[in-house]
Amino acid sequence: MKIKEGAIIVGVSARHLHLSPAHLEILFGAGATLTKYKDLRQPGQYACDEKVTIVGPKGSFENVRVLGPVRKDTQIEISMTDALKLGVTPPIRDSGDVVGTPGVELIGPKGSVKLDKGLIIAKRHIHMLPEEAQRYGVKDKDLVAVFCDTKGRKAILMDVLIRVNPTYALEFHVDTDESNAAMLKTGDLVHIVEL
Repeated sequence: MKIKEGAIIVGVSARHLHLSPAHLEILFGAGATLTKYKDLRQPGQYACDEKVTIVGPKGSFENVRVLGPVRKDTQIEISMTDALKLGVTPPIRDSGDVVGTPGVELIGPKGSVKLDKGLIIAKRHIHMLPEEAQRYGVKDKDLVAVFCDTKGRKAILMDVLIRVNPTYALEFHVDTDESNAAMLKTGDLVHIVEL
């Protein structure tokens, strides 16, 4: 195993959702806008004060945080453990790829929406700038392996999607199932490796 130079910070992603403008108004009322709770590491992205309930065929989650800004399509990102509780089988997808995905019901303080699509398990991925991609010898949409040097739980995670954009900040995103399995937490450091 060859470790590539340059550590990458970890961002653990708990269940959350992104709303379209239309769904934001249905859930939170006409003219509703998102209220920033705190900035996220990715430029322009932020956690919001707004929260909803997600309802599936077998269970539900209350107080699921909305992330901003609004998007063209509503998208809910959960872990496999979450999916089992809800009673749904979402595919593993890159963010934004919601065609053919299952839907759930969203309940807000002012209304509810029954979605026919939008539920995914986000594919683990690394955000990076074009110059960082060049330094690591990768390009957008490549798949790489990542070494997690966690005490007692060292792991190599395969099929990590590279996402390159001039607006990104260097960060490795995993969901709570993956972070728990490898004992990772937000702020830890990982490395791209060649096997």
